[in-house]
Order: sequence, then structure tokens, then C-alpha cells
Amino acid sequence: MSPTPEDPFARAFAEARAAADRGEVPVGAAVVRDGAVLASAGNRTLADRDPTAHAEMLAIRAACAALGSERLVGCDLYVTLEPCAMCAGAVSFARLRRLYYAAEDAKGGAVDNGPRFYRQPTCHHAPEVYGGIRETEAADMLRAFFKARRGR
Repeated sequence: MSPTPEDPFARAFAEARAAADRGEVPVGAAVVRDGAVLASAGNRTLADRDPTAHAEMLAIRAACAALGSERLVGCDLYVTLEPCAMCAGAVSFARLRRLYYAAEDAKGGAVDNGPRFYRQPTCHHAPEVYGGIRETEAADMLRAFFKARRGR
């Protein structure tokens, strides 16, 4: 069955909401090629007992498996939160063409915050980066999640 065109951010946000419903930090990601979603995932660090089970990592792994390749040339990643250093590295190693993200992560982000991974001379591949898309929606979802966990 071949993937069908859909709004990749809609899929990423659906994955983020599903992650929140499971008690995971609400982050979702989708890998897209030629307008079709190849793979998507939400955070599963708690469920999988795996600190690397971030939405981006899971979506990248699934897209690589779907294509039978360790490279995602010509593919784009849509994610609801600015990637951390681990995920930014995976984006680079997978050779993703573009990275679209919603909310900035001033504390843990590594693209436009923190180490600014793609601006380092040791970075072998830097995708085109577009941040702040649907930022308010993503930030509100994260704030609501953490507020509910704090009980306030």
C-alpha cells in the first residue's frame, strides 16, 4: 500500500496528542517524501523504557525501514518541538532535506537554541530549517501537559 498525501503537521500533532494521552511528553513527528507521509511517531520514552525513543528518532527509524535505506535523501521531517541534540544529529546522519518544527525549545533544543548543531563545523549535513510553524498550538499543548502533571 503506498502512502497518500496528507498534511504532515496534522499527522505530527495527532502523534503528539496520542503521546500525551499515554502520559508521554507531547511531541510528534512525521517524515514526508513527495508530499506523502512515510512514517510518523510520538514520544515513547516511558512506554519503551528507552531514552532514545523520541518522536523524531522513531519516525526516522520507521521511514528508513520503509525505504530500505539508512538515508532519507529527498525527505523532510515535521516535528512539533525543536529537536534536541540527539535528534538533530539523527536528522543530519539521515541526510533529511528539510526540517520543519513548531515550538522552539529554549532549554533542550539544539537547532536554533543551545548548541545550534547545524552551525557547527563538525556537522556533515545541515538540512534547510523552518521553525515556528504552528508554534502557539505546540507550545500551548506542552504547557497544558506540564501544568496538568504539576497539578496546577
